Amino acid sequence: MTGSVAASFTDGQKADIRRFCGFPAYGAGPAGFSSWRFFQAYGTLEYRMNNLAPAEIAVTLQYISTLATLEVAVPKTSENLDTESAAAWTHNADEMRDRMNLFDNWRRRLCGFLGVPPGPALAQAGVSLVV
Repeated sequence: MTGSVAASFTDGQKADIRRFCGFPAYGAGPAGFSSWRFFQAYGTLEYRMNNLAPAEIAVTLQYISTLATLEVAVPKTSENLDTESAAAWTHNADEMRDRMNLFDNWRRRLCGFLGVPPGPALAQAGVSLVV
């Protein structure tokens, strides 16, 4: 029987997964009293990140790559904020909103794949409450 090392995420990849799923930073470790450590969904996310099969890790890494590309595209929309139209080119006034919606959609898809609800930073994205 040959032993094999199970695939796992780097600390940086775990930080990206938490962030993309809308969860707060993990911190230095399990010491101390922080409310986020008591969220069931956060515990589920941590468990999943530490126990995915190699094929599931590969899929998650594809999500991270896609999300990183989408995330970088959002700030670039600021380059066109001062231009409504130029020659035949017309600026999409909804570009930033459209990019954020696409980004958040992919973030929710990652949550769905990992079997966790969107974290606090993502749960209310795009939702307006009228009282």
